[in-house]
Amino acid sequence: MPIVAAQPSNKPAPSAPARPPAPLKLPLVAPQIVISKSARRLELYSDGRIVRIYTIALGLNPTDDKERQGDRRTPEGDFYICMKNDRSQFYLSLGLSYPNEEAAERGLHAGLITQAQHDAIVRAIQHKQRPPWNTPLGGEVMLHGGGTGTDWTWGCIALANADIKELFDAIPNGTPVHIEH
Repeated sequence: MPIVAAQPSNKPAPSAPARPPAPLKLPLVAPQIVISKSARRLELYSDGRIVRIYTIALGLNPTDDKERQGDRRTPEGDFYICMKNDRSQFYLSLGLSYPNEEAAERGLHAGLITQAQHDAIVRAIQHKQRPPWNTPLGGEVMLHGGGTGTDWTWGCIALANADIKELFDAIPNGTPVHIEH
């Protein structure tokens, strides 16, 4: 059998299998979440340092800030985790404190909500409770499982199920969440 010299190949070498990330060191110290809608990414912070980055999917209208119920937009601004749901239809979910005070002000000035609805939202936010989710501004905006292949939610932030499980187990109610375009 003749010996054939090896030919150079332009094919990249097979990559090594990705190692799973090291487990999070719990409890997190002063946890925070920062979400970049344009980058489709969620950063989890502990003690001011990024400890995890997750890929996310958004609402079917992902560019603009949420204005009203049913607009399929993901809100922007400052929120906190106001509830944890281990019986979510999307595996697990973490509720955001939307509408926040800024959304309530905009909604009041636009005539979408009443003064009483505005005041109820502001009171809930000031007491770090879940704001009313049954106003024309919408509500029940969640971080939840279900996957990240494409933007598909009605305004929520979707993660892979394994990622929402890790997040769900790591953060407490009251964790600050900043969502930017």
